[in-house]
Amino acid sequence: MVSRRTVFVAAVLATAVSCYTLGIIHARHTDAIVERAYDAKIDAIRTEVQIELGRTHRSDAVVPAATSGQTSRGKEEGDVTPAKSARDRMVAEIKQELSSEMGLLPVHLLRDRRASFVELYSTDNFGKTNYGTAGYLGHGYFITVKHAVVALSDDNERPNTRKIGGIKIMYGGKEMPARIVDTGDANVEVHSGDWAIIKTKEVDLPALQVDAAFGYDFADPIFRLGNDYSKGIILSTGYVGQRTSNGLVTCLTDGHPGVSGGGVLNQKGYLVGIPIGRMQGDYRFSFILPIRPEMLRKVPAYEVPVPAQTVVAEQQ
Repeated sequence: MVSRRTVFVAAVLATAVSCYTLGIIHARHTDAIVERAYDAKIDAIRTEVQIELGRTHRSDAVVPAATSGQTSRGKEEGDVTPAKSARDRMVAEIKQELSSEMGLLPVHLLRDRRASFVELYSTDNFGKTNYGTAGYLGHGYFITVKHAVVALSDDNERPNTRKIGGIKIMYGGKEMPARIVDTGDANVEVHSGDWAIIKTKEVDLPALQVDAAFGYDFADPIFRLGNDYSKGIILSTGYVGQRTSNGLVTCLTDGHPGVSGGGVLNQKGYLVGIPIGRMQGDYRFSFILPIRPEMLRKVPAYEVPVPAQTVVAEQQ
């Protein structure tokens, strides 16, 4: 005779099996519903894409034309640009937007600008040679830093006995003498007047385009070219930081020895500043001197234009 406990256990097990089976059936039913909904969405998207493709194909069809030898493609109203051309334009626009957003500059433009910078060397009366960089402005004129061509004092209390005896640039693998044409008012390095214009005979180098109105807004991408460690012109990139109280701009871009006097370019490839120094002990924290019109006052190709109101006053 079967005991009551056995019957009870059998009933519990039967109930558990039934619940488990019902749960599996319900889960499978739910999954099937979700899968059907997903498939429906995919089908709807596929249909929409096919409709759009059909429109594109219809737009690309040959447009009926008269037998006079002229087609309705081209300049007539209602002309539809081929899909390939539209895609090419869209790709070009996307590339341009991405390039602007990421702060990029076309490689070919950077290579072209690299040819506008030369290695600069100066020798003082103690026989010591210093090296830096100079950017070509055209007609034999170069822009660089004052402390590369003039012996600045590190201590205003003591007289400076150091003098620069010779200035040379590297052109075509050979040294070419240069002379000072103009300088700023700096008497120490990392100063807003730490700039100089030097001149050689006219050379076959591409002249830099200058933008003295560049805003140096925070996070603007910039490109620095300089004679790093006297190993030739090398590229470094960074972003604008903050303006200092003495008119300089901070930036995290390589400030290795030799880059002083090099070029700082904006995204259009224009010369907007020159690197002049770095934070003591930190080669990544650089100081940039923005280009100002007064720096080009003695460069014929970059004479500052006379304001319109001044011209009118002179005529009166």
